[in-house]
Amino acid sequence: MTRNAIKRQIYSVSADFESAFTKAAHVVRLRMTFDRSQFISATSDRLKDAIRSELQQLFTKASIVRPSPKLLTGCA
Repeated sequence: MTRNAIKRQIYSVSADFESAFTKAAHVVRLRMTFDRSQFISATSDRLKDAIRSELQQLFTKASIVRPSPKLLTGCA
């Protein structure tokens, strides 16, 4: 259930950043677990807010540091 809640948040936040990224497959990987004693329910607003906040930081950082398409193709 938590995995589905996280996926829904990923889809929602990524839609906000859609124009900042090229059309490609992107992977979002969970690096740390969410503490079950802090987030008791997978549907809690507190968990959704925590996930959304982390995703917004991740997508903001990724959209700023993405390489230029010229660098990817090797064109001068």
